Amino acid sequence: MAELIDRFGREVTYLRMSVTDRCDFRCVYCMSEHMTFLPRAQVLTLEELAFIGETFVELGVKKIRLTGGEPLIRHNVEELFDHLGALPTLQELTFTTNGSHLAQYAERLKQAGVKRINISLDSLKPDLFKELTRIGELQQVLAGIEKARQVGFQRIKLNAVILSGRNSAEVLDLLRFALDRGLDISYIEEMPLGSITEHNRGEAFCSSQHLRDMIGQEFELIPTSENSGGPSKYWRIPGYNSRVGFISPHSENFCSTCNRVRLTVEGRLLLCLGNEHSIDLRSVVRNHPGNKDKLIEAIMQGMSIKPERHYFELDNEPQILRFMNTTGG
Repeated sequence: MAELIDRFGREVTYLRMSVTDRCDFRCVYCMSEHMTFLPRAQVLTLEELAFIGETFVELGVKKIRLTGGEPLIRHNVEELFDHLGALPTLQELTFTTNGSHLAQYAERLKQAGVKRINISLDSLKPDLFKELTRIGELQQVLAGIEKARQVGFQRIKLNAVILSGRNSAEVLDLLRFALDRGLDISYIEEMPLGSITEHNRGEAFCSSQHLRDMIGQEFELIPTSENSGGPSKYWRIPGYNSRVGFISPHSENFCSTCNRVRLTVEGRLLLCLGNEHSIDLRSVVRNHPGNKDKLIEAIMQGMSIKPERHYFELDNEPQILRFMNTTGG
């Protein structure tokens, strides 16, 4: 079986699959307040998602992350977790969630084979949390985090997008919350995807180095070579089990080691977060149902157009007009 190696010699071993563009939050950095979502006919069925995921695993993908939107609001999504979790050569099945439905699904997803989860948490202040998510209830998310801890996933990681003047004063509070509970945490520089009017991205930007400087005033950060298969660079704090990660698409470009591709819920295989290079896999699986050779041919074509890197500019109009929820969070 062919390996997924792009023209720059990078091996693709990680697939992020969006199962829905819908979400029960409207986070200010992810989507506009009044979103138009895809008609059902344009969305890949769970069976199509399973077929594509299975094919990627046969091509050497070792890790699949299910994303959204919010993946847990997709009807019967547990069936997709079950199918992928049963693939013998898939080393890791993970997912990213806003936590709003995690208390209900945590135990079921662990049974399906999920070992690690990422939970978005940008504030521990109920009012600010609602402001940043426009809709979300903090207590609901905290209950989901606690349930996940009780269920006993191997690792739970919090993801915090830090915006200057909004939640930047909570960097240490979020860290203490993670350390006290044995959770990992990653701080993320805002991705400039989609046109927003809610805030100025240039003014809201917080670099990873700035955050490390803030944390370093209270905690000793020791860099490590640990790798979770994604873009986070990890640090450790002596005396704690938690890993502290930084995802830095602006200030510390990680494209040279990119091992990822994304499948949008409408079936576009995105070869880069910050470029529009893509292959339409939906047309392949619908025009040639069950034909794995045709699907493999299209995926291999994608390897030949995967770009070398992205270029993000904070102060200009976004080059990528799709929002993060349609990209796969």
